[in-house]
Amino acid sequence: MFEDSTIVALATPNGVGAIGVVRLSGKNAISIAESVFHGKRLSAQKTHTVHLGTLKDPKTNTLIDEVLATLFKAPKSYTGEDIVEFSCHGSPYVLQQVLTLLIKQGAVLAQPGEFTLRAFLNGKMDLAQAEAVADLIHAESETAHQTAIRQMRGGFSNDLKNLRTQLIDFAALIELENDFSEEDVEFVDRKQLLKLVEEMLKTIQKLIHSFQLGNILKHGVTVVIAGRPNAGKSTLLNALLNEERAIVTNIAGTTRDTIEEKLIVDGIVFRLIDTAGIREATDAIEKIGIEKTFEKIHEASILIYVFDASTSSELEVLEDLQKLKIENQKVLLVANKTDICDEQALGMLYYSIIENFSLDYPWFEVSAVNKKQTDELKEFLPALILNDKINTDQTIVANTRHHAALQDCATHLETIKEGLAQRISGDLLAFDIRYALHALGTITGEVLHDRDILGSIFSKFCIGK
Repeated sequence: MFEDSTIVALATPNGVGAIGVVRLSGKNAISIAESVFHGKRLSAQKTHTVHLGTLKDPKTNTLIDEVLATLFKAPKSYTGEDIVEFSCHGSPYVLQQVLTLLIKQGAVLAQPGEFTLRAFLNGKMDLAQAEAVADLIHAESETAHQTAIRQMRGGFSNDLKNLRTQLIDFAALIELENDFSEEDVEFVDRKQLLKLVEEMLKTIQKLIHSFQLGNILKHGVTVVIAGRPNAGKSTLLNALLNEERAIVTNIAGTTRDTIEEKLIVDGIVFRLIDTAGIREATDAIEKIGIEKTFEKIHEASILIYVFDASTSSELEVLEDLQKLKIENQKVLLVANKTDICDEQALGMLYYSIIENFSLDYPWFEVSAVNKKQTDELKEFLPALILNDKINTDQTIVANTRHHAALQDCATHLETIKEGLAQRISGDLLAFDIRYALHALGTITGEVLHDRDILGSIFSKFCIGK
């Protein structure tokens, strides 16, 4: 069992840095640390204190580094166990030497997420909060950060706890009724139970509905910029990013491979992908690039179709859209190079494409080279995927496992609701109440004991967390 082991890992990213932190956790963390640390005797010091000293190999007395040792004594630590963190100089060689030394002294290398797993198993946080730690580490925008912080501090868990408490109270009364079934006694007001179930369903459906937004905040939105060669796709990418990210020339087919960059607008990460121009390939390399273009288009939530407004015809645009568009994908039509296009001709092109063919796609007239209307295009992206502004004060479900459990709970609540309408017996109601409670409990870990499932959840964490 892990309770008998003391784990160690690098808690800061790999690579050269000013400092690197090596973390020890377990019942022997302090004694192992003392065996290599020369300074104050750590076991005699107060928790949450920092001490200057050196690390030496006890067998050879070789000096490895001068460090700061930070002490957290159980149970007032992240894991609930004794923790010692050595802040070392950030040389990869030094950090590896420290890790090797601590392992020789009896520590074992931590598995991914094992520090947080111990925090969960020691009751320092529930499972939903533990999973929020990983979301916080990987947050790429302010909104994703705020959502993860709220969940890590127990916002989501408190919502679920309130729901479970109410349902448990009714479950207890239903079970009591079953014990007195021969006396035909009712301890539960069925109307009150129905009202509770309806309120729970309303709350849970709201959480389920928030998953679409949570998924966007957690993983971002893939946006592919596609069109014919020399339409100005790479120039548009550079304009949206406000940097010269892609090589731009007047030679058709300059972009052979995809170029991916992140753009954050209103707290949402958009993963912009510039692609090779769509045409009959002239060589094997270009053919591969065009194949990648279609692969990326099929993975994307948004397609920005760029065309040269000064040379393209409506038939070319429509032909490309028929070739590129996939089901349920949002499309933006971007008429580029409007700085060299006749305004009247542009108006006729717009009428031919949008009006004559009844296309319900947003239309932008830009000059990517002059950054005309590119900011407006950028600010429009969130409107394609959101109906309202993001409210991070409300609970947003961003975890696929949580979403599935909520759907499972909602199914059982619907069954309870139907059972109440049909006035079925309490023992049958009790089954679905238990299943609903179980579904909610799996989110917070209150009824989750399968170590394989826990291992799968925490394997997605970095090793030092």
